[in-house]
Amino acid sequence: MKAKTIKKIIIVIVILSLIVAFKVFDLGQYLSFSYLKESRDILIALYEEHTAIVIAAYFIIYVLTTSLSLPGASPLTIVGGAIMGFWVATLVVSFASTIGATLACFFSRFLLRDWVQNKIGERIKKVNEGIEKEGSFYLFTLRLIPLFPFWMINLAMGLTKMPLKRYYWVSQIGMLPGTMVYVNAGKELGKIDSPSGILSPSLIISFALIGIFPIVVKKLVGLYRARREKETAGSNN
Repeated sequence: MKAKTIKKIIIVIVILSLIVAFKVFDLGQYLSFSYLKESRDILIALYEEHTAIVIAAYFIIYVLTTSLSLPGASPLTIVGGAIMGFWVATLVVSFASTIGATLACFFSRFLLRDWVQNKIGERIKKVNEGIEKEGSFYLFTLRLIPLFPFWMINLAMGLTKMPLKRYYWVSQIGMLPGTMVYVNAGKELGKIDSPSGILSPSLIISFALIGIFPIVVKKLVGLYRARREKETAGSNN
């Protein structure tokens, strides 16, 4: 048996084992927004007492969640803002989410790309040509505007030939604005000490940004693309 095949089998076993453990032990409940919100005070106290350990544990959990495409990234981001504050949470989430996304892309590429190439070689060739020309901008747009779930983007981009280094830095920059919006909502959530705090203007604005952000970015990207197409058409004439 070839060394590459053995590596694939090992990776598949590890990934499946982690996913099965997640399901069997119902670990998803600990990543739900309701559980994390209920545990907010305990988590904040832990963070104040053991800052470095909590950051390290949070980072590892976030990387595992995103790399294995498990549910829970959004609640983790919001609660991270509530626990660690805006700047620390933004820094930690930004790197953890990008590393996790890049690992997911790598797993997809290592395990599936050869099989996909054999099945739909010609069609994937055209996709790779498009990625070669405008892949960075395309990925950047997908990261800014969450039209598709991030796990789907990681899986799909893993089937292309985009270098992982480029995938990493484009994802890091593209996901940063959205990360900041979600972390800020969590920071405001962390200030609530009573039910009346839910109606505070800063919290309402923060959660409104979560809904408005993708629409605004979509409009801006649309304007940018239209301008580029106009410039390209002008240069061709």
